[in-house]
Amino acid sequence: MKKQSRAHMPVISFANPKGGAGKTTTALILATQLSESGASVTILDADPERWISQWANLPGKPENISIVSGITEDGIVDQIEEASGKSQFVIIDLEGTASLMVANAIGMSDLVLIPIQGSSMDAKGGAKTIRLIHNQAKMARRVIPHSVVLTRTSAAVRSRALKNVQEQLTQSGIDVCETPIVERAAYRDLFDYGGTLTSLDPSQVSNVDKAIDNARQFAGEVVEKLMQVQGHTDE
Repeated sequence: MKKQSRAHMPVISFANPKGGAGKTTTALILATQLSESGASVTILDADPERWISQWANLPGKPENISIVSGITEDGIVDQIEEASGKSQFVIIDLEGTASLMVANAIGMSDLVLIPIQGSSMDAKGGAKTIRLIHNQAKMARRVIPHSVVLTRTSAAVRSRALKNVQEQLTQSGIDVCETPIVERAAYRDLFDYGGTLTSLDPSQVSNVDKAIDNARQFAGEVVEKLMQVQGHTDE
């Protein structure tokens, strides 16, 4: 017998209570890659710094990306529901605290991505998010799929600290995305110049092609995870 699947488009939250983990960058990379594949995307900018809203005010924002700011603790559930009825993907850049807003967004998510750098401090922030996900899953009486995304990794070498964090996560039974987000100037330049990776000038920004390859691999992996989630829901 089929379980009733929820009649909305995928909701993906980016959460980590530790600032500087690459949460907003990773959320924007995913959103722009999905939009370039032709999908409509709504980003809920729930980060108090509003970096994605500032990016949207720069030239070159794709027409199929909508930004919703002014997210409130009381209104976030309705805002997610409304966005999921309009766009093919909903991406939520959450504030860096373990608040009721974050808990509500996680409870509405089809996939929670937890960006962490290869350090024990980031790993502790990630562990706090995972505890929150498990609590929300118990309240909702459903599994809330989640994965760690390793961010700001070196293209040349995998540090000992990063290897240590990866091993700790795997041993704890935590899913880790196979595609890490590599430290690239192109990702930072999105927030300075706007647009997407493909609109950046390769003569002005180093290794744009490598950044695009990295971003495409990451977006492809996320879509694959969502398809797996949908498959389990429909069984």
